[in-house]
Amino acid sequence: MPHRVVVTRRIPGAGLDRLGDLQTVVLGEEPPSREDLLAAARGASGILSTVTERIDAEVMDAAGPPLRVVANMAVGYDNVDVAAATARGVVVTNTPGVLDETTADTAFLLLMAAARRLGEAERLVRSGRWRGWGPEQLTGPDVWGKTLGIVGFGRIGQAVARRARGFGMRVLYTSRSRREEAERELGARRVELEELLRESDFVSLHVPLTPETRHLIGERELSLMKPAAVLVNTARGPVVDEAALAAALARGRIFAAGLDVYEREPEVHPALLGLENVVLAPHIGSASIETRNRMAALAAENLLAALSGQRPPNPVNPEVLGRPPLD
Repeated sequence: MPHRVVVTRRIPGAGLDRLGDLQTVVLGEEPPSREDLLAAARGASGILSTVTERIDAEVMDAAGPPLRVVANMAVGYDNVDVAAATARGVVVTNTPGVLDETTADTAFLLLMAAARRLGEAERLVRSGRWRGWGPEQLTGPDVWGKTLGIVGFGRIGQAVARRARGFGMRVLYTSRSRREEAERELGARRVELEELLRESDFVSLHVPLTPETRHLIGERELSLMKPAAVLVNTARGPVVDEAALAAALARGRIFAAGLDVYEREPEVHPALLGLENVVLAPHIGSASIETRNRMAALAAENLLAALSGQRPPNPVNPEVLGRPPLD
């Protein structure tokens, strides 16, 4: 009898088609309710999840002994309780690598849009209030030749640095470890976070969400930034204290921000919604057709490998491989 698999959201066909003869339940276009998720999980051997679902001990226990794998269609996996999965012998996988360049494109898109006040400018045109070109109308800082601070210098952070080279930018970065090869390739310099915030004209965040990075950028950190600085977040929403950011933007403590992620998605802090100097995108960092197809396909490959007893391409908790789930 084929394994029963739950796909928590409708994903691109490149992923669904790979599931073939499995008994697959797709929950729909919108995020499922908690009740629907728990009901669908019962008896499932595998769960292919997205970032909008919390896959915790309750969901895993609803699935019960058959559960072998949670394949998350994302690089981050803060929505999955990895410790609970490991305790139950369930492998968790993610989809790294395939979305690096696309997410870096989005970060640079937000950086430029915030600096050049694109959102504000478009709203002006659409409103019918634009009265033509003006010498000081909607001016913002240049990007070319400025200093870019990258917080988190993994694959995506380095991809952003490659784009910055095309703009003649000086690149600073923070990371848990020094990236000497990337430093040589990209002309980047490793500094502490405080120095990065003080010296950078643009700050782009690329760290995973962990207890240590939650509210990594708060009131104190924002106070260290230049008044003309721009903050960009394409990592995870809770890395930034949204209330503190809204206050800093409203006071002109920093020039602008570009956000693709939020603390309580899909909610956005009401104070941010009323500000002109923030560009707000609806979590589109990886939203190219090619990339979402690659993510879906890789998530499916991870799931299929785990169900067939093989090592999946991207295990988050490889220590569970080779030992059976708990009964």
